[in-house]
Amino acid sequence: MSRTGASWFTAATTAVVRHLPFGLSRIVAPSLLGFAVINGCTFSLDLGLLTVFHGVLHWPVPVSITLSYGTATSISYVLNRTLNFRSHGLVGRQVTIYAAVVVVNYLALILGVGSGLAALGLEYQLSRLVAGGCEAIWMYVAMRFLVFREPRRPVQPDQADGAGQDDQDLVRPDPR
Repeated sequence: MSRTGASWFTAATTAVVRHLPFGLSRIVAPSLLGFAVINGCTFSLDLGLLTVFHGVLHWPVPVSITLSYGTATSISYVLNRTLNFRSHGLVGRQVTIYAAVVVVNYLALILGVGSGLAALGLEYQLSRLVAGGCEAIWMYVAMRFLVFREPRRPVQPDQADGAGQDDQDLVRPDPR
């Protein structure tokens, strides 16, 4: 039986997390590792495009940051939705929430911190790395708990009192 890309990705991140040393396997969720892998790749794309747009084409830093970030964040959404969080939620709802998260991230962290540090004289690529560290924390938390959160499944009315059933038979919310 062949695996889909999403099931392979989930199995791989789960296996790696299971083998983390120092008790980290109890702390690090497979979705955090998946986020780090996906966003590490898309962040590299972001920096590469930023270097081309500003360093090679000499476009202004805010324009270069906007275009490189817009491309990378779009790819990040698609990969995180399909491979990492394996979400089946309504795309319209998720995209709306994601857009709000991205706007806050872009204005406060990418342009605010990134352009601000560059304006203060820090190399534009290094300022983008600093902003990227702040961005990583914000984006994981927002994607995990806002964008791709699974709706709670209600307990069925005939199961609510537990009549004739073990606790194991009750429908519980997804623990993610």
